[in-house]
Amino acid sequence: MNLNDEGVPPFVFVQMLESRALDADAVTRLRNVMSSEGIDEATLLQHDTPAPLRWFRQVYPELDIDQATRLGLAFAEQARLTSFGALSVPLVSAGSISEVVELLAYLPLISTALRPQFQTDEQGLTIWLTGRTGDRALDCLAVAYSGSALLRMLDMLVGGAPTVTLHMSWPAPVARSDDNPALAERLFYDAAVSYLHVPADTLDDVCRFSDPLAYRLAITELKRTLEQKRGAASFSERVRRLLETDPGQRSSQWVADELSVSTSTLKRRLSADGTTFRELQQSCLRDSAMLLLLTRSMSASQIALELGYSDLTNFSHAFKRWTGRSPSDFRHARH
Repeated sequence: MNLNDEGVPPFVFVQMLESRALDADAVTRLRNVMSSEGIDEATLLQHDTPAPLRWFRQVYPELDIDQATRLGLAFAEQARLTSFGALSVPLVSAGSISEVVELLAYLPLISTALRPQFQTDEQGLTIWLTGRTGDRALDCLAVAYSGSALLRMLDMLVGGAPTVTLHMSWPAPVARSDDNPALAERLFYDAAVSYLHVPADTLDDVCRFSDPLAYRLAITELKRTLEQKRGAASFSERVRRLLETDPGQRSSQWVADELSVSTSTLKRRLSADGTTFRELQQSCLRDSAMLLLLTRSMSASQIALELGYSDLTNFSHAFKRWTGRSPSDFRHARH
């Protein structure tokens, strides 16, 4: 098994296996896929190894966004406060909704299937959720699961958090589950990008199992572990982190200098990771443009200059190539 596969925590995966969303035949096929790679549930749990989401693509070759969404929502119904490995202790001991949702910053420690980004303004906290599997349907499964599982955890910890909402960037599934109507009221579709939104007046709502000391100790350990993980990150991930600081201005020469390698070595090592400098830069530019457009604090022309484009026209052409929408259409599409 490739340990670099985008996956989910082992406890989460075992709960997925036990979910009513999977029939007996699907469970059998999933275990056959695992067996072919020399893996079983006990091994995953013993070594705390993430389970690759690509297994679901092997079991469901025709998996589409509609089915992936329904699977993600059904899987989330199985989630427990103790499902999330290293994040479980701070999750249970958090003192407020703010402390709970900020644990998403440490998501890379238990799952590489999503990349969260945070934006705070006068309206509250927005967490953009970007799938990283390279498979649109699996990305939708990861977002639907993670977002709705967090809403479920907040219900357990706060006694209901109806103003916290999950917005997904695709149409609602044709057959929507009525198992949890209270949760369904907080799910929205056809958003410009996928995100969780926590209103400002909800951030300080108190959790029922608050333990400040346990939370602080857990966060200290999470920070240390995350720094270690970043130090061992793939070469392309290190390049991406450098580009994210200012994607419009960071050249390949600058990045190579920061990493103490030549530009030819930079190119070769990115190729070994299956990507290129241009692909990473374009991805960072796209993500930065989307976030800046959705915050509404800058005009499209200002964003174009911020990202290194000579004028709005060039930026608009690039943005439409990335998203299929003009910057203004994208901005107005947000729910």
